[in-house]
Amino acid sequence: MFTIDAHLDLSMNALEWNRDLTRPVSEINAREKGMTDKPDRGNATVSLPELRKGNIGLVVATQIARFVAPDNSLPGWHSPEQAWAQTQGQLAWYQAMVEKGEMNQIRNITELEAHLANWNQGDDKNQKPVGFILSLEGADSIVNLNYLEKAYESGLRALGPAHYGPGRYAFGTDSSAPLSNQGKDLVKKMDELGIILDATHLCDLAFWDALEIYQGPVWASHNNCRALVDHNRQFSDEMIKALIDRGAVIGAAFDAWMLSPGWVRGKSTPKERNVTLPTVLDHLDHICQIAGNANHIGIGSDLDGAFGTEQCPSDLETIADLKKIPELLQRRGYNASDIEKVMHGNWLNFLKKAWS
Repeated sequence: MFTIDAHLDLSMNALEWNRDLTRPVSEINAREKGMTDKPDRGNATVSLPELRKGNIGLVVATQIARFVAPDNSLPGWHSPEQAWAQTQGQLAWYQAMVEKGEMNQIRNITELEAHLANWNQGDDKNQKPVGFILSLEGADSIVNLNYLEKAYESGLRALGPAHYGPGRYAFGTDSSAPLSNQGKDLVKKMDELGIILDATHLCDLAFWDALEIYQGPVWASHNNCRALVDHNRQFSDEMIKALIDRGAVIGAAFDAWMLSPGWVRGKSTPKERNVTLPTVLDHLDHICQIAGNANHIGIGSDLDGAFGTEQCPSDLETIADLKKIPELLQRRGYNASDIEKVMHGNWLNFLKKAWS
């Protein structure tokens, strides 16, 4: 079944992990054998051939670069200009993939419909470009609002103002503060340009501020439920209700620490904790129970978001295994129409409304 994944850190993997994503995952992992600089070496799950194998024809693909002040212990760049330059290198990689015919950038409804028509024509996906919508995870690299306009001109169509810790525009996971005046101005400018607000990673205070100020389309590309795993990274039921009221779609994240209470990074394993694809679906079910329907859920796996098979569902070897989800949903009583909504329909309906 045609599938949309609303959050993949492709350019980060290509540049910072030095992975040639045009190659099979098995080849990427073989080349990383013996490497220890990152915890997920040799455990990659994502490449462009694997996306095609799983009939994942459209993704929301990120740029990401954090600014860190001298008192911030998180990894990142020491100036907004350096962060901007990093995102431009990531943009250059996406553009190179477009030139090579590996990917196809989607910026509007016309391009979306043309891509879908091409992807769904014929059964052989092996030579078809994977479509992508450009998103920015964390706004630190937006030096000032003029740079947001530059980013939009380059095809940026979604933006999450925060990532981890204190950001220049918004505080994110494991931090807390209301939106600053600079953050409020950013959100207003996003609204003006028609850039989708991604509520993922916003701390609670910034979440409510952003929803009050921003009047345009909101989604959460990769977020799970606090009721099932109690952490500030997850959404409370109240936050989920607010997103549903705004017509949002929430993509399920596949990072095991977001799926297993008490997960200890570097020690816990998916198999030991029984983290599987059905565990992910528990979070989608919870959102459906709040909504009373299946109109607000989708996939936003974040696979290869600085983790691999050591920290994702144990019954998933590569991203192509997303094709197991329809049968798992059917076993839970989801009908054919609702399964299509989860795999692609809700994201497509959202985009068509946002871009019409």
